[in-house]
Amino acid sequence: MSAPVLTAVAWPYANGPRHIGHVSGFGVPSDVFSRYMRMSGHPVLMVSGTDEHGTPISVQADKEGLSVRELADKYNRVIVEDLQGLGLGYDLFTRTTTGNHYRVVQDLFSALWKNGYITPKTQMGAVDPNTGRTLPDRYIEGTCPICGYDGARGDQCDNCGNQLDPADLKNPRSRIDGAVPKFIETEHLFLDLPAFAEAIGGYLSSRTEWRPNVLKFSQNLLADMRPRAITRDLDWGVPVPLDGWRDAPMKRFYVWFDAVIGYLSASVEWARRTGDPDAWKAFWTDPSAEGYYFMGKDNIVFHSLIWPSLLLGQNGRGDKGGEEGSFGRLNLPTEVVSSEYLTMSGSKFSTSRGTVIYVRDFLKEFGPDTLRYFISVAGPENQDTDFTWDEFIRRTNFELANEWGNLVNRSVSMAHKNVGAVPRPVAPTAADEQLKAQARAAFETVGANLRRSRFKAAVGEAMRVVGAANKYLSDEEPWKRKDDPERRDTILHTALQVVSDANTLLTPFLPHSAQKVHEALGGTGVWAAQPEIREVSDLDVADRQYPVLMGDYAGEAAKWESREIEVGRPLAKPSPLFAKLDAELGETGPEWAPIAK
Repeated sequence: MSAPVLTAVAWPYANGPRHIGHVSGFGVPSDVFSRYMRMSGHPVLMVSGTDEHGTPISVQADKEGLSVRELADKYNRVIVEDLQGLGLGYDLFTRTTTGNHYRVVQDLFSALWKNGYITPKTQMGAVDPNTGRTLPDRYIEGTCPICGYDGARGDQCDNCGNQLDPADLKNPRSRIDGAVPKFIETEHLFLDLPAFAEAIGGYLSSRTEWRPNVLKFSQNLLADMRPRAITRDLDWGVPVPLDGWRDAPMKRFYVWFDAVIGYLSASVEWARRTGDPDAWKAFWTDPSAEGYYFMGKDNIVFHSLIWPSLLLGQNGRGDKGGEEGSFGRLNLPTEVVSSEYLTMSGSKFSTSRGTVIYVRDFLKEFGPDTLRYFISVAGPENQDTDFTWDEFIRRTNFELANEWGNLVNRSVSMAHKNVGAVPRPVAPTAADEQLKAQARAAFETVGANLRRSRFKAAVGEAMRVVGAANKYLSDEEPWKRKDDPERRDTILHTALQVVSDANTLLTPFLPHSAQKVHEALGGTGVWAAQPEIREVSDLDVADRQYPVLMGDYAGEAAKWESREIEVGRPLAKPSPLFAKLDAELGETGPEWAPIAK
């Protein structure tokens, strides 16, 4: 049996709807990868949810005149609906405000505490002088004391990559209202990160398959690992399960600490909801299991250094040793798959700055597969990439509509018109066999790239098969073979076989249109399964309901292999796969996201 695969997807923050920059980092890449792994026969567990704790949620709730829970409920549902519309095949997309999540976070913390990797310590905490509310590190900006960069955050400088403390910043200011923070003395619990430096160094040195930007960035931060606070003076978050702390009204776990544990808590919740409470262990404690973590580059440090440190501490594997916690020995990430930023006209997508294209608006006008394709073929896989409407329209019109859509339409249309079914081949020529062999060979090439999360290379190879098939039809001209129906039928059979293979190759990228192609080729049933929104009750808290994403993916027909098409299968006249877009949109943009003049 193939190794179990955990796909751990970064948790979107529930303080607003998601834009296409968000899903280019955590969303589409993780789903393309997971769909391929499922098609290849791997048991896959794809989990995430909305991140709902911390000051930013409270700030947005104040702006909208809602309680923090009302705000979290509001945007949890919005995000669930958007990700379902995009076709992201989560086994469970949940949230961090569940009783299950609280329990898992507290249990993992207890293991760290017992093993000596958590210590109390007094430090200077930042408070907004206008509101009296604690300012999280990421809501404080200033000049980096190390490199002099003026846009450094209170927890990290994105310019030099070093971890920071808000009190170290020069000219600190609140990102909320620009006020100069007031620093007061307060006691917090700290994770002893230096106790894991040696183990993390050895772990990173073995990660030769990682993307170079992720590995180098992580290794550069090793020397600066220092104790990091895991609590904050807040009233919204997971309570600390220690005497003297659990009932404190203004002491909660810092949001970064509880959010990364969400991968584990979501897996536990999934197992409980599917009737086998221990099912999560196959993805977390089986030594053969693989774990892939998907996020944007601003989250690398949390997944390549801090999360592995928490896992090592729970396992009793840091410098101080210790015993395994209640979860057993948990696996460290196999790979941290980080994307760069998708920008718009050179600027990082930002709701506050008005450079934003919301997923919901995009899906309503253009559908999911055009966005999935753009992110896969032209997204920020290894470097920042600028989104332009002109490039989006060009890719949609010339690659999806003209190349792939046209190949499907004319192949099926000619077979329907001349035979009414998949024709029977007679005496295939070298050209026929060569094209079919190219399509079959692409399964290995495309699959190898998808396994390594090289999405651009993978979709490029699949589209080369599409291009070769279009050239084949143009060269062989089946529409001129009225006097030689056997040759005509052989050409059409070859084309339909390659359409079938290309559709399989493109299924991880274009699952919605892949279903349509499957049906156009006379197929029935579910080819590429889609996520479902299910209304559920909290497993541990009475009278609390929320929506989740789950799905029945085991029953889908798509498998990563070339299958011979069935001669004689009836064919109907196909509908266009992709509509061509007005080229003028490239100059103006849609009304809801116009191009600034």
